[in-house]
Amino acid sequence: MKLCIPTTGNEGLKASVSGHFGSAPHFTIYDTDSEEIIVIDNQNLHHTHGNCQPLRALSGVEIDAVVCGGMGAGAIFNLNQGGIRAYLGQEGTVQEIAKAFQEGNLPELTPSNACSQHGCHN
Repeated sequence: MKLCIPTTGNEGLKASVSGHFGSAPHFTIYDTDSEEIIVIDNQNLHHTHGNCQPLRALSGVEIDAVVCGGMGAGAIFNLNQGGIRAYLGQEGTVQEIAKAFQEGNLPELTPSNACSQHGCHN
């Protein structure tokens, strides 16, 4: 399973999860099977709310799920349309988030529990 974990840094397994999908400086892709890590810079992290395009940064990268501190309903809808599920993982490192995901301890993000503004989460 390939997880996309928006992160504040590019330290691989030690990188901290970002508070929000669209404004994360990096996207750390972690393959839970092979333990391979790829870090992608988010070139669209400075945007007005509702106008982010993080999926463009991930274009061409195969992912199965996104785990982050929060995201808006539009991003959740767009991910779900592409067969990608979103999960809430508000604190920790990539390694901690991946472990919690594999243990089934992270709630799924849906449009009903999505963020409505940037200040709605950590």
